[in-house]
Amino acid sequence: MIFTPHEYQKYAIKYIETHPIAAVLLDMGLGKTVISLTAIFNLLFDSFEAHRILVVAPLRVARDTWPTEIEKWQHLSGLTYSVAVGNLKERKAALMQNADITIINRENLSWLIDDSGIPFDYDMIVLDELSSFKNHRSKRFKALMKVRPKVDRIIGLTGTPSSNGLMDLWAEFKVLDMGKRLGRFISQYRTTYFSPDKRNGEIVYSYKLLPYAEEEIYKKISDITISMKARDFLKMPELISSKYEVCLSKEERKRYEKMKQDLVMQLHGGEITAANAAALTGKLSQLANGAIYSDDGQVIEFHDRKLEALEDIIEAANGKPLLVAYWFRHDLERIKERFTIREITTSNDIKEWNAGRIPLAAIHPASAGHGLNLQAGGATLVWFGLTWSLELYQQTNARLWRQGQSSSTVVIQHIVTKDTIDVQILDALDRKDKTQLALINAVKAVMK
Repeated sequence: MIFTPHEYQKYAIKYIETHPIAAVLLDMGLGKTVISLTAIFNLLFDSFEAHRILVVAPLRVARDTWPTEIEKWQHLSGLTYSVAVGNLKERKAALMQNADITIINRENLSWLIDDSGIPFDYDMIVLDELSSFKNHRSKRFKALMKVRPKVDRIIGLTGTPSSNGLMDLWAEFKVLDMGKRLGRFISQYRTTYFSPDKRNGEIVYSYKLLPYAEEEIYKKISDITISMKARDFLKMPELISSKYEVCLSKEERKRYEKMKQDLVMQLHGGEITAANAAALTGKLSQLANGAIYSDDGQVIEFHDRKLEALEDIIEAANGKPLLVAYWFRHDLERIKERFTIREITTSNDIKEWNAGRIPLAAIHPASAGHGLNLQAGGATLVWFGLTWSLELYQQTNARLWRQGQSSSTVVIQHIVTKDTIDVQILDALDRKDKTQLALINAVKAVMK
């Protein structure tokens, strides 16, 4: 296939070629893989500024998306690649091929650097999902920092640079510029731009931005960062986001509030405990959805409000395909008991959905990430249970709301239990999104 780049793609390609360090914040659907590959090809064979490239990506993207894109485009013919995924023997065989591009899944990066025994001789790294390196304590972050001084060029690609707020940016930019812009140490970054927010004695649980810190952070990274939103460059379908509210009965409300206040709740069938705040939010989310795991792993039914709401939505759809996002396993099991629904897990499931042969499908946000295209099979997504992760939330929505969607409108419907943690999760996702949009807008590429 012949690649005819859009103007924004030409801009992004040139940016990568002219910036040895680059954070490229490309919205889903803008073609970040072919943009990156085109820049790599030019750097390898035109300007000779790169010689061996390592691509680090989520497993499915490393295994499927990058090889498919290399094979797809005519102008990339002659580009050699190897995919270092699978078992130990398969990974080592791939690494020994001496290809132009070596593609590895992010889970195996620390193995490559620390344990493979193969010299690290890459002079360019592409991090497909820069947000995978937001945790400075992770093995992959620490491993990458060991070899970062050996690398001449590094590109960070993501559509969600600050899914949990601007604190994420420190680690992401540390792997890019080794601390030049946001500081060498996380403590330095916190002290400069944040103040303690929620705390218990000496233990700080959260931080808040200092006045004008946000603007200063954007200014610091602007020379190596561009961002592009899909709606600015592509004809995207209209997005309608709505809430379907359900209410608890008085008795259910009483139980919910008791759990919230006492962290202990007695339900018919077993005792539920929540030892800490993190566990409590999980328990409350389960309750809002309608069932909960007891301490011995049994599922205790609490209410059917969301199942009834889903039934109404299915009926109103009148045969149109629906994709249902669930979070807890018991949510899926309860949905399966009530409806004929097919879980999207395999390549054949994806094919069948996109062919329009699955009227009701279920998907877990953790499996709905990069490289999964479902836009041909339907245009309505129902969130039965929500996630706190903005990254997973946006990526799941983007399975339907993306370029190639045949419908002019995509509907994202959230089944929300009124006056529960569901409301707080939606509000948190909204706040995080606003923070992220502020970042993206601050460094938005100015097309010339």
